[in-house]
Amino acid sequence: MKKIVLLRHGQSVWNEENRFTGWADVGLTPKGIQEAVRAGQLLKASGFEIDLAFTSVLQRAIKTLWLGLEVMDRMWVPVVADWHLNERHYGDLQGLNKSETAARFGERQVHQWRRSYDIPPPLMTLDDPRSEAGDPRYRHLGETELPRGESLKNTVDRVIPYWINVIAPAVREGHHVMIVAHGNSLRALVKYLGRIDDDAIVDLNIPTGMPMVYELGEDLMALDSYYLGDPEEIERMTQVVANQGRLES
Repeated sequence: MKKIVLLRHGQSVWNEENRFTGWADVGLTPKGIQEAVRAGQLLKASGFEIDLAFTSVLQRAIKTLWLGLEVMDRMWVPVVADWHLNERHYGDLQGLNKSETAARFGERQVHQWRRSYDIPPPLMTLDDPRSEAGDPRYRHLGETELPRGESLKNTVDRVIPYWINVIAPAVREGHHVMIVAHGNSLRALVKYLGRIDDDAIVDLNIPTGMPMVYELGEDLMALDSYYLGDPEEIERMTQVVANQGRLES
């Protein structure tokens, strides 16, 4: 049996402001920094000896990883940052307040954009000032490769080949791997590892800053999974994620 650790970044500025974040490169809040440190403490206390880490190219994930590794006395661990682990691209919704968007378009429509498996949000135009076109992190991507809006299915289609071709071989070689990424890129991986069907994944929520341990069989599919930390706190933080985007009462 092999174990990997999955960790969603700590609370970001736009998480706190209830905005669609996607590929926008926003930082952590003070609470998010505390969550990252706590994640490192939980992993250290549980005896995890991470020796290889993967993250996205977005600072909220990168800084969460750095803070966690510092607490674990593992800052020497090799880190691979790759855009395939980025958050789902929210297209023309990026930067918009979720509750205000629900009030404008209707809660059902926004829930569909956020949580349906294969329905993308409205696409961002290439000349939109929010577009990542021209960002040096993505200069190797052509116009057809650079997302302008993604469904969860689109996110699965880029995350899972990266898992199969890059991360899984490292796990097979015996590395103790941690992946620090985002709500939807991790949902994509969880869907695959746990063989979760398209309908069930809609209701799966991943809280910020709570390490998830996946125990994998010889085929590197999930045998078991669990969070580290206080169950009541995990449930509370999961509900925070589930309630985002609902109309305010």
